[in-house]
Amino acid sequence: MKKKFKLQDLDCANCAAKMEDLIKKIDGVNDASVSFMTQKMMVDADDARFDDIMKEVVKVCAKVEPDCKILL
Repeated sequence: MKKKFKLQDLDCANCAAKMEDLIKKIDGVNDASVSFMTQKMMVDADDARFDDIMKEVVKVCAKVEPDCKILL
């Protein structure tokens, strides 16, 4: 399943790159992209576990950029 999410308060391109790398390492994620310019994130992950994977994505993103919110 591939879904796009809007990001709020993502402050820098470096943080976006770090978030993208960490999301791609999560078990069950096929692909991910985080764009600082558009403030959007795309996650392509296993359909059966998508909700659990997104919880992990939220945790990872909070570690890199505590002020950034993923509008689910």
